[in-house]
Amino acid sequence: MQSPDTTSPDPHPKSVGGAVDYDAELQLHDRVFRSACAIAAHERVLDIGCGAGQTTRDAARAAASGSAMGLDIMAPAIEKARAFAAAQGVRNVRFEHGDAATYPLPSQAFDVAISRCGTMFFADPLAAFRNIRSALTEDGRLVMMVWQAREANEWSTAVHGAHAKSTAAFSLADPAVTERLLAEAGFAQATFQNVHEPVYYGDSIEAALEWIEQFQATKAALQSLDVAAAARERARLREVVAQHYGNGGVWFGSRAWIVSAGGR
Repeated sequence: MQSPDTTSPDPHPKSVGGAVDYDAELQLHDRVFRSACAIAAHERVLDIGCGAGQTTRDAARAAASGSAMGLDIMAPAIEKARAFAAAQGVRNVRFEHGDAATYPLPSQAFDVAISRCGTMFFADPLAAFRNIRSALTEDGRLVMMVWQAREANEWSTAVHGAHAKSTAAFSLADPAVTERLLAEAGFAQATFQNVHEPVYYGDSIEAALEWIEQFQATKAALQSLDVAAAARERARLREVVAQHYGNGGVWFGSRAWIVSAGGR
């Protein structure tokens, strides 16, 4: 497996005191994603599901004479994004709290819409993609990273095992289904780039276990078990994590698509 990329344009630390966050988890994916986005200096960027804003800040830096706007349904994430941007002096960026399906995005105000693993969880995918399309210029483009099928993602099959119930993370895994959805929303010429990079779960077994226990699927699974069964599940998780420790951290295999589409 590869080692972490330490040359990210965003100086936000990847790990503090051994703790992990989503940006750290996807640190190897970011290099591929930034390249695929190919943000030009003059462009106006819309970042969907921006989380704490790393991808938005990176886009704003690339769009030096343009701008970037991050949108996320989680208010605490938007607060963090604004704080990080202010602390790092990124001025051509702003963040808004809202649902991509219903937020009043200005018509044809953006040249490119990007999303790093933020579009799979749309409650109303067609409405969301239509709203995004209407916010893009006529020749605007969409670049998003989504997970491939669950069986191709070791972080789900190995970590969650039989306890995995939600399939939302893999809702855009099928290229044919995703292409039809995008076409109905007004996009054309969808292409799918295979991304085969491991996800990072921490610099130690303990850090990885702490990160895993923050997952909703893990919490739900553990809460559904009695004390003895929960203890056995935690022991299983520790064994799985230990098997994936190496190259300075805990890494799990993953596969994603970078989906690119343009206007009609």
